[in-house]
Amino acid sequence: MLADAAKYDVACTSSGSSRRGKKGELGNAEACGICHSFAADGRCISLLKILMTNHCAYDCKYCINRSSNDVPRATFTPEEICQLTIEFYKRNYIEGLFLSSGVLKNPTYTMEKMCETLLLLRTKYHFNGYIHVKTIPGASDELLAAAGYLADRISVNMELPTQESLRLLAPNKTMQNILNPMGKVQNTISSHRIAVGKSAYMDRSRGNQFLNQGIFSDNSKKIFREKLESQNMDAKLKGGNAPTKNDRNVFSDRENEMCNRILTWENACQLAPRDMSDLKRSFAPAGQSTQMIIGATGESDYTLLQTTQTLYQGFDLKRVFYSAYIPLNEDKVLPQIGTPPPLLREHRLYQADWLLRFYGFQAGELLSEEQPNFNELLDPKCDWALRHLEQFPVDVERASYAVLLRVPGIGPKSASRITHARRYGRLDFDSLKKMGVVLKRAHYFITCGGRQMYHTPIEQEYITRQLVTVDKNDLWKIRHSGESYSQMTLADFGIK
Repeated sequence: MLADAAKYDVACTSSGSSRRGKKGELGNAEACGICHSFAADGRCISLLKILMTNHCAYDCKYCINRSSNDVPRATFTPEEICQLTIEFYKRNYIEGLFLSSGVLKNPTYTMEKMCETLLLLRTKYHFNGYIHVKTIPGASDELLAAAGYLADRISVNMELPTQESLRLLAPNKTMQNILNPMGKVQNTISSHRIAVGKSAYMDRSRGNQFLNQGIFSDNSKKIFREKLESQNMDAKLKGGNAPTKNDRNVFSDRENEMCNRILTWENACQLAPRDMSDLKRSFAPAGQSTQMIIGATGESDYTLLQTTQTLYQGFDLKRVFYSAYIPLNEDKVLPQIGTPPPLLREHRLYQADWLLRFYGFQAGELLSEEQPNFNELLDPKCDWALRHLEQFPVDVERASYAVLLRVPGIGPKSASRITHARRYGRLDFDSLKKMGVVLKRAHYFITCGGRQMYHTPIEQEYITRQLVTVDKNDLWKIRHSGESYSQMTLADFGIK
């Protein structure tokens, strides 16, 4: 029951922390991923993903576990969760634990029980494996700190991208209660990284070392901080008044002021103890993440992407996850039950998120107020390229690394291989294919020595038709993926 209730929480298993096995302890963790065993239908099993309880004092309209729903309820004790985790790990079913929960009584009580569970796992049961914990907004700083020291990754779910959406669908939550712990976690992670001689920011793709415009570049961070400081200064010059709505920020004025306060180094050790030299554990070594629901409210892709970029820049998140909303509850402000979940839109947002993190794109480049949504028939990079055909075709023998990254079908690895190989000789389309370039997309936008692969017109309508035809099978699979997969149950392991 509690595993099924956890299926709407998105968990990442692709970028954990590195930790070797220790004598007398059980488990380890790898930064490259923790996927381990597989179900009979081919799905990977990596985390025991459960709720501590599906009792909830909140009445979020989108949630199946909301207080007004008449659903069967259950609650694990900390000991029961520990025993399940250890026994499943010994049987090689799992490689770690993903623990979330409904709000039992109040946030502090629930978070205390979750921290008790993690403490038992780490001490009494000597579990050294991967743990991802979803924190409860509104819990005390002491419990937030305890969770960070006991888990590998910590999450504060945003759920909805704007304060207006939260007010409409989740009246018990506020943006302030979500951003405040998120900022404290980020500051404490930074403090720990600085204390051991690392950069204050989480490591990203090595390819970004060649870029100066990505949202994680030093130049972009500087611009972002200067913008926040400028907004704060404008407010002071106006006699304490907040910035006007003409700024069209994704976050409210109050939230922007909070970001500005969070990003000052004077508050860098909010959750960390004064003496960090004696710590045996790092604070959230796998970073923090958050989750946003897609399709429950009417926000555009542009708003979602702007919020994502602001979260990355302001809070140095490891990942922002998107969850296509599955209509479960009857409510006039929600999509009707039976409405297909927007799986393809979710897929496109993940692709756009990748462009923000690894390709040097900005949210304002990919979308705008005039075009607030992606063309779902095309991946976001192709969609952007077709709206900027004046920049193409690109000659792969002369273009810079940053320009090559913007060509559909060329990624960080293939762009790096191209810039390396062209030092020693001429390139042709066969060599590009061997380097990993996806020519079925790229050949419309590139030339080799001034020559196209095929003689094709650089026209938006023509290229759009060709690219949609190429991706036709993949689009069908994405749209119908929810029909062939279901949440795993204990019956999959022969347990009744």
